[in-house]
Amino acid sequence: MSKETISSAEFPLKPHNSPAVKVPGLVFCSGQVGMGEIKAATRESLGNLKKVLELSGSSLEKVVKYNVFLKDMDEMATMNEAFVAFLPDPKPARTCIQAGKLPGGPNASIEIECIAQL
Repeated sequence: MSKETISSAEFPLKPHNSPAVKVPGLVFCSGQVGMGEIKAATRESLGNLKKVLELSGSSLEKVVKYNVFLKDMDEMATMNEAFVAFLPDPKPARTCIQAGKLPGGPNASIEIECIAQL
């Protein structure tokens, strides 16, 4: 099976991961962290995922699964408002968990990763 890493100047390869990896028919996007207030942070995370998906030749419309990691599960309802408003219908499968500490330090409030069709 072939495997291709996806990166750009805005989303560079890191020593520990790639922004995305393509395999035949699918793209796996690494988590994108959002900082600060949860609605803005959710839009930031999803906006960055949108860019990575487009670099990969995919789009938000082709996402089949999101994994959402929250610093505080008490913010889930507010996060859902931004999540639903940002994404096209029909919504894909999703898991949402409280992760506690997230990459990016104490101001990080959400991390979202996804899997999409190409």
